[in-house]
Amino acid sequence: MKNVPLAAFLSCEGYKLTEDEKRLFSKFIPAGITLFSRNIKDKIQLQNLINEIKNIAGDDVLIAVDQEGGRVRRLKEPLYRKYASQWQIGSLNSQKAVKVAKLHAKLISQDLRNVGIDINFAPVLDIWHDCTTKALETRCFSNDVFKVAKLGKAMLKSYIKSAIIPCIKHIPGHGLAEVDPHLGLPVIKAKLDELQNEFYPFRQCSKAPMGMTAHIVLEAIDDKYPITLSKKGISEIIRGEIGFNGFLISDAIDMHALCGTPSQKAQAALSAGCDCVCYCFGNIGEMTELCHNCPKMADNSLVRLDKAKQILHNKPECSDTDDAKIYAELTGETAEYAVNYDATEVLNNMQRKKKCLHG
Repeated sequence: MKNVPLAAFLSCEGYKLTEDEKRLFSKFIPAGITLFSRNIKDKIQLQNLINEIKNIAGDDVLIAVDQEGGRVRRLKEPLYRKYASQWQIGSLNSQKAVKVAKLHAKLISQDLRNVGIDINFAPVLDIWHDCTTKALETRCFSNDVFKVAKLGKAMLKSYIKSAIIPCIKHIPGHGLAEVDPHLGLPVIKAKLDELQNEFYPFRQCSKAPMGMTAHIVLEAIDDKYPITLSKKGISEIIRGEIGFNGFLISDAIDMHALCGTPSQKAQAALSAGCDCVCYCFGNIGEMTELCHNCPKMADNSLVRLDKAKQILHNKPECSDTDDAKIYAELTGETAEYAVNYDATEVLNNMQRKKKCLHG
């Protein structure tokens, strides 16, 4: 009988595992490890790190990354191709946009498979509004809910066909938030009928194998707890109204939108109905506390995860040498790269500064 993993995706501090990380990951087998820019120097180093993680924690441990395109990309040029932001893709006419969305997922999947990454936390299905925070700037496809749903579905199918597990985010819709959840808790006062547009792309993509929750309070649903920690929000909206039955992972529990210690936040998210939590800072002390207090994955969560893992056995189409050329011609210059705000990396930098001050 295989070991049941911890209901958590953990992280690591640098380009290779520390001795403390090796001991922790071998004792408490995580469901996965998420990699960030701080973990990626070059292709050989990245492959060595992933092999090291698998050797320590086992081959079943999943490796995840945020490779949306645009400014949110962990595998960066010149070692990897340039990828347009979702906003840039959504700005194309409908026929071109669908073609680019499929190529986008296909090409990114090639990059990820080549180094041993299993999951891409993409696509983003949030709707853009005038009030949408800087944290989501250029990451949304459009302010047109139908276009978001159409392009999201095209990307999902292409990732799955290309043997990479996609993860839709941020369920049930983050576009109306006026506060960056990395830095504080957004409270959305819209009525339930006003939220239907936000839910629509997620309903249309409800068969996705994996989804990530939003750290937002929707007062019309639960005026006390953010969705990630809300039993009502997960059962009635995500599992109920939206109809999502895939593997549900929390957005990063290190974000300032959630209060408490990592283990307190993890326990609350799992009790609310998340299958798994995501911890991103790579702080060995916090991860150790989390591992000692986080339960192993529940049986129904294991079923959902195993179903998602089947995607990794798909046989991708042979690479077409013209794909990258066509993609570059259709997307043109990636002007959004000049937007220098990656909220996750901002939060990581804050954590590193904090460590230097107290270390």
